[in-house]
Amino acid sequence: MKTNVGTLDRIVRVLIGLGLGSLFFLLEGPVRFVGVIGLVPLLTAAIGSCPLYAVLGLSTCPLEKE
Repeated sequence: MKTNVGTLDRIVRVLIGLGLGSLFFLLEGPVRFVGVIGLVPLLTAAIGSCPLYAVLGLSTCPLEKE
């Protein structure tokens, strides 16, 4: 997979992922599983590639100098 997630984007994804993930522990009942959605931004930040960005042709990664 090609890297298409830049440094600032990764930081934002980690923060959003942790925020959503904390809902799993803060909420009660079936609604608490909304926190599992936090895994998506955490995984894309860890991998450095976002499949949605690839489909849309976006990239927040700085261009490589040739």
